[in-house]
Amino acid sequence: MPKSVAVVLCGSGRSDGSEVTESVCVLIHLARLGATYSCFAPDMPQAEVVNHATGKPQSGATRNMLTEAARISRGNIASLSTLDANAFDALIIPGGTGVTKNLCDFATKGHEFTVLPDLETVVRNFHVLKKPIGLICIAPILAARILGTRSNGPGCRITLGSDQTASDAAATLGATPIAKGVTEIQFDDKNRLYSTPAYMHADARPHQVYEGIGKMIDLMLK
Repeated sequence: MPKSVAVVLCGSGRSDGSEVTESVCVLIHLARLGATYSCFAPDMPQAEVVNHATGKPQSGATRNMLTEAARISRGNIASLSTLDANAFDALIIPGGTGVTKNLCDFATKGHEFTVLPDLETVVRNFHVLKKPIGLICIAPILAARILGTRSNGPGCRITLGSDQTASDAAATLGATPIAKGVTEIQFDDKNRLYSTPAYMHADARPHQVYEGIGKMIDLMLK
């Protein structure tokens, strides 16, 4: 039977939403393997709106995460609040700075951050059901908060590439960050947790990001 995968997005764009290349790579690899997928996003405003041509925030501008993420999913998207872990075989969360601004507040609070309640519920439900969870780029920091020993979790092994700031925060939360290259993956068999660095390596090329995400999804759906 084809695998059914839930993909969580949080806008469209590396600086204020989901990283577009990473998100599209996920959808292409799922389709390549014959999996079906459904995209979800919080139906609420982004934390901020960034002009991606200048890299600067747009004061007073507002955008809805779900509406913007629908650009990536070609309109096939539903509210994160409706995501039922029982209906899917696996969960994948692409990266992008929006993960640290919209799905949690790591961007402003560092290791003292909290995760959006709907997303924390989803991740915990997939984890309890022992279903694979794939995290890309900065998204593994979510697992550090939710599954780390500081939150009375079991602890988890993740990769955040070689980013020292994010890795230090993950370690503080009771996770074990392991440095990996852009085309490499980290597999935590105890938690069925998969991660790959993607654009945590700032000099990553698109084909390398594609390769790393493909390796992760191949292993997840094996």
